[in-house]
Amino acid sequence: MDSSTSVALEPLLSFLAFSLSKLESGFYRIPGSAVVARYVKSSHQNDPGRTILELILVIFAIRTLLQSRTRTDRSGKHFIKFSEKEIDELVDEWAPEPLVQPLSEWEQRDLSSVPVIAGPNGPKPKLLTTGKIVTNLASFNFAGLAGNEKVKERALETLQKYGLGSCGPPGFYGTIDVHLDLERDIAEFLGTEASILYSQGFSTISSVIPAFCKRGDIIVADRSVNFAIQKGILISRSTVRWYDHNDLKSLEDTLISVEKERKKRKGPLTRRFIITEGIFERDGEMVDLPKLVELKLKYKYRLILDESVSFGTMGRTGRGLTELYNVPASQIDMLVGSVANGLCSAGGFCAGSAIVVDHQRINGTSFVFSASMPALLATSGSEAITFLRNNPSVLLNLQDNIRAIRAVLEKTEGITLLGHRASPIIHFCLRTQQQSLSVTQPTYDYEAEERILQDIVDDAIANGVLLTRAKHLHGQEMVESRPTIRIAATAALTRKEVEKAAGVVKASVTRILGKRR
Repeated sequence: MDSSTSVALEPLLSFLAFSLSKLESGFYRIPGSAVVARYVKSSHQNDPGRTILELILVIFAIRTLLQSRTRTDRSGKHFIKFSEKEIDELVDEWAPEPLVQPLSEWEQRDLSSVPVIAGPNGPKPKLLTTGKIVTNLASFNFAGLAGNEKVKERALETLQKYGLGSCGPPGFYGTIDVHLDLERDIAEFLGTEASILYSQGFSTISSVIPAFCKRGDIIVADRSVNFAIQKGILISRSTVRWYDHNDLKSLEDTLISVEKERKKRKGPLTRRFIITEGIFERDGEMVDLPKLVELKLKYKYRLILDESVSFGTMGRTGRGLTELYNVPASQIDMLVGSVANGLCSAGGFCAGSAIVVDHQRINGTSFVFSASMPALLATSGSEAITFLRNNPSVLLNLQDNIRAIRAVLEKTEGITLLGHRASPIIHFCLRTQQQSLSVTQPTYDYEAEERILQDIVDDAIANGVLLTRAKHLHGQEMVESRPTIRIAATAALTRKEVEKAAGVVKASVTRILGKRR
């Protein structure tokens, strides 16, 4: 009986053995299957119960994947039955939540007070609402390049040759000869090995910082850096130490404390960076660049300097603080500037060594993922550099106008001028009884001062001078800046026109503050 049973089962056993052999050979053809088989054998040998548990989990996972994601009660016995009338009533009663909170009265007024310019911007634009020609002390047109006929002519030639958009990121098919020409022009103008173009000014510094600063690195930064730098530092995930605004003694103390902390915990040497601005956008203060470079070399830090305001405005030919203080640009590891501010075009740049620039072509997120700037704007930037080289007297006129504006406003009661005397952006805030030049003075009513300053702006516009409050993201920035009015000086106006405009601002301040006394 046993022999007959064995003979009967032999074909079945042979088939099973053949099938298992085929399955095994097929399994081992799969990449990585040997690792899985080795793991299963060793696991089963050490703990057979674990093999059973894992098999159950695999079966459960397969069952879960094959199962319908939603179990519907096909019978409908657990559903609530509504009549057509009840459904209509529920639909009528439903009120969706708003996507954003409604604007407050002040926000609506602030938005409606933004002036709209008809036609091109420049030193004397025309307002769309009133049709009045106003003197522009709001736009960044420091060297008077907005509306420059030679720049416009070159831009039109480029537009006819290349069209408008670049249609792609620089690393793919968005780079053409005029982009490379502008990068070369900026590098030669500043005296660096190379430079790299970014198509948006804000995202330039916020891409440069995380391209070099990573988790575990040390960043020592000024407390009052602009919002773009704050975002770049946040994205980098580096360890951050802040020093007091434009206080290089505080910077040195911070550098010393960082080194003491490292030695105390016996930590490894990491990459370390100092990040600050040449001229601070918040208040117009100017950094002492020679002292800053001295500290950078002494404590072995890399320096990232944002010259978005000082490039195109400071120095004999607009090369920035490196020219003003006669500091070689090679002493600045990453020199960041704005093509939009200084050259009245668009975008930004980072200049430095060839290694620094080439690293950003792969690691600078804005460079990699954003479309290149339009070709006509690149040509405009190159033409603007040529203009600055050939017309150094323009920046002398700019400094003359800055002094004229400050001379008038310094005599105005009720306000305090902030910033460096050579800064092309001039901030002033309301004077309090215990006045401090610190922009971050906490003893003031933020909203009340905002309203008073907006009244001054509106009155000045009504009398022919275009002004603006310094705009900040209230509640989102690291340091709460005190409300100020920001004046942007320009070389496109004569000294007489500037003095007259400053006199209008002074009269507006006196008139508005006089009503509130």
